[in-house]
Amino acid sequence: QVQLVESGGGLVQAGDSLRLSCTAFGRSFSSYTMSWFRQAPGEERKFVAGINWNGDTTLYADDVKGRFAISRDNAKNTAFLQMNSLQPEDTAVYYCAALLSTVVFRGADHYDYWGQGTQVTVSS
Repeated sequence: QVQLVESGGGLVQAGDSLRLSCTAFGRSFSSYTMSWFRQAPGEERKFVAGINWNGDTTLYADDVKGRFAISRDNAKNTAFLQMNSLQPEDTAVYYCAALLSTVVFRGADHYDYWGQGTQVTVSS
């Protein structure tokens, strides 16, 4: 069992940066693939970025590639999402998710554990 707690969301202006954190409480964090998803009002939850257990594989959605960077610190049981050049269309609730696997999946259905979400709002 893994409990995930996100932090770092907020209200920023277009072009600003934010770093989200996801801290896991439970055993064997380093065995989990960690990913970030986001959900805007009226839309489905969408994959943003994912990282495998040791960080040597990362995947990104096309609309964040080059602006966002996912990373992890297994010693601190924490995954991060560095978000640069934020735009109003990045406004959403951001969720971290964990999967006991060595593979990074884009589909939300694959993930077993979810955080409560953190709101990111980007004003123009």
